[in-house]
Amino acid sequence: MHEKPAPPQLQKRSLSLYGHRTSIALEPEFWHVVEGMARSKNLALAAFIAQLDRHRPPEQTLASLLRLTALRFALRQPPISPEGA
Repeated sequence: MHEKPAPPQLQKRSLSLYGHRTSIALEPEFWHVVEGMARSKNLALAAFIAQLDRHRPPEQTLASLLRLTALRFALRQPPISPEGA
């Protein structure tokens, strides 16, 4: 019998956007990419997320925006070679 894989664990982060506290839950892998993107722009995580949020359509959740942003960024990166893994 095959066991079902465990559901991904979400990490919740609390931050202030526009003076209001909010919490966002993402998988650790997405947080890693989003944090790297913020560092590459010399921005604090909250400032980077606020920058993205300004252009978010109202029907899209903030977590969805961050996942899709991280995915688009990751797809533009060179593939990882087996030796580098």
